Amino acid sequence: MLFRVLTIFPEMIADYCKIGVLGRAQKKKIITIEGYDLRAWTDDAHKSVDDTPYGGGAGMVMKIEPIYKALRDLKKSRTFRKGKQKIILLSARGRTWSQSLAREYARNLQSMIFICGRYEGIDDRVLELVDEEISIGDYVLTGGELGAAVIIDSVARLLPGVLGNSDSLSFESHSVEGVLEYPQYTKPEAVRFGNKIHRVPSVLLSGNHKAIAQWRESHFAKKPKAIKRRSPR
Repeated sequence: MLFRVLTIFPEMIADYCKIGVLGRAQKKKIITIEGYDLRAWTDDAHKSVDDTPYGGGAGMVMKIEPIYKALRDLKKSRTFRKGKQKIILLSARGRTWSQSLAREYARNLQSMIFICGRYEGIDDRVLELVDEEISIGDYVLTGGELGAAVIIDSVARLLPGVLGNSDSLSFESHSVEGVLEYPQYTKPEAVRFGNKIHRVPSVLLSGNHKAIAQWRESHFAKKPKAIKRRSPR
């Protein structure tokens, strides 16, 4: 699958995606991730990608022309597959990203193009150029690059050959929408925090695979609305 990101900070995408699972998947040529600097599609000496908003107001708005020109050129490439590609605008008003969407995209798409905004947003005429608006949550970031990286990561790991063990996809949080994976433990068997010893549940040490499977099934949980944690002492 091909992921392309239109941004004024392509190095943000490159730095995140060159290591770990995504880095290995690129070396294996399962995925390709490309960042494009929108300033390459500007005409003025200052490489301006933003300007003041019509009607006044604080901040600057990203201009539509560099985005239009970039998309026009990317669509001319031989890798463009109409119907197998989505152009996505990272936007606070977009559909909230989810594991079910990640599975849908991994199953049906060959290519994704992301448009990452900055400043006070993008000229709203950009909506004429995109297939979908996506939000990764109800909060505000300084730009869309983190959102693009989140989507790339969550889609890429679902592609055949990306994860070392494909069974990992069958027993993890959100394999069933809204259901969280059972707790996991590793060595040592007992660990002391202050005056208290915390042990691994004894059933996991029993070697009884049926009992372990039953314990794990009983410890799947629905995603809570909010998680309250104790303040660290």
